[in-house]
Amino acid sequence: MKILAVDLGKARTGLAVCDEGELLASPLTVIYEHNAEKLCAKITELAAENRVKMVVVGLPRNMDGSEGESAQNARAFGARLEEASGLPIAFGDERGTTITAHNYLNVTGTRGKKRKAVVDAVAATIILQDYLEYRKNQKNKD
Repeated sequence: MKILAVDLGKARTGLAVCDEGELLASPLTVIYEHNAEKLCAKITELAAENRVKMVVVGLPRNMDGSEGESAQNARAFGARLEEASGLPIAFGDERGTTITAHNYLNVTGTRGKKRKAVVDAVAATIILQDYLEYRKNQKNKD
């Protein structure tokens, strides 16, 4: 099943998608949008274009696992996206994904404007890859 991941940000929102076999997550795009309603519409459109069957929204928990204002905003956005798209929404822990994304970009030598343009999509890819591993582990337990 194709799954779309969303790394929600105030200015930039990164998106990633996986293959039908749920093996590999790949960066899709970064959306530059401040308005939540317009952002939701753009994500819904991209989800339809890419024929995804579910969406994973990054959940920015605090390092102790608790949920603050950012996590509440992500949950509210997820509910809005579920209503607009008609797709099931899951939440994936995004603690440390931006740091990991920056580390990956350091390794590849991606700098400056190009780095800023892709870091959120790379973070979404990490969220999705983690979620795919979680799904795989759940299937193995059953």
